[in-house]
Amino acid sequence: MNRIFGKSKPKEPPPSLTDCIANVDSRGESIEKKVAKLDMELKKYKDQMKKMREGPSKNMVKQRAMRVLKQKKMYESQLENLRQQSFNMEQTNYATQTLKDTKTTVDAMKTGLKEMKKEYKKVDIDQIEVRKCVTKYMF
Repeated sequence: MNRIFGKSKPKEPPPSLTDCIANVDSRGESIEKKVAKLDMELKKYKDQMKKMREGPSKNMVKQRAMRVLKQKKMYESQLENLRQQSFNMEQTNYATQTLKDTKTTVDAMKTGLKEMKKEYKKVDIDQIEVRKCVTKYMF
């Protein structure tokens, strides 16, 4: 039957939130490296422009520097977006962990309550009263 209708591929589990955060952070790190590289390039152009006199060659260097500056601003905006995305996912992950911890706490408290009720049934209140009276008169 599988040959006739085809068999669906086994579905992979969706990536976890921590995997997504790590992926976004690694992309952010690669963009940070690109920004640092562009900073070095801008510094090189700035140094070149200091040594040059006004003219067409200096204008060409200015144009290159402006192009590099545009790229740098674009990368910085992408980096800011990735940082915000990572922050949002971390907040979601924190909220999820808090809910799991709360559920575990509630389950533990329910179990503890059951145990307390079970042990309370074993306690004979009459014996406690008798012991109180005996110790009261002994001292």
